[in-house]
Amino acid sequence: MILKSKMLNALLILTSLIGYLEWGGNNKAFLFQAELEVFHRFLLQPNSVHHLLIILPILGQLFLLVTLFQKKPRKMLTGIGVGFIGILLMIIFLIGLTTLNLKVMMSAIPFLVVAGFTIAHYRKVKPIYKED
Repeated sequence: MILKSKMLNALLILTSLIGYLEWGGNNKAFLFQAELEVFHRFLLQPNSVHHLLIILPILGQLFLLVTLFQKKPRKMLTGIGVGFIGILLMIIFLIGLTTLNLKVMMSAIPFLVVAGFTIAHYRKVKPIYKED
């Protein structure tokens, strides 16, 4: 069960990075490219990257990354990570759907599917309590 939890959490991170965006002026980027740009801007101008749709998904990825190094991945950290990333990927999916942009819509589906499997998996996992 622990290995499956870690594999699902790793898949969540990887599938979140392939989200695809297109916007005016023939601009386009995968989320991993946008995140690299955010980190670069953060180093140069920290005040320019304080939007919730920038901060929350990156925090979500960090929470999921932490679970990969835990002996037993925590449900709460995984849930928060899925929620934070899921907000952005659901918006991307809806934008693709409303604009009939198949590339944008399809880029969000892998994350959404893995998130569904992860939620179902963690519902079956018993809570982890520390015994002193």
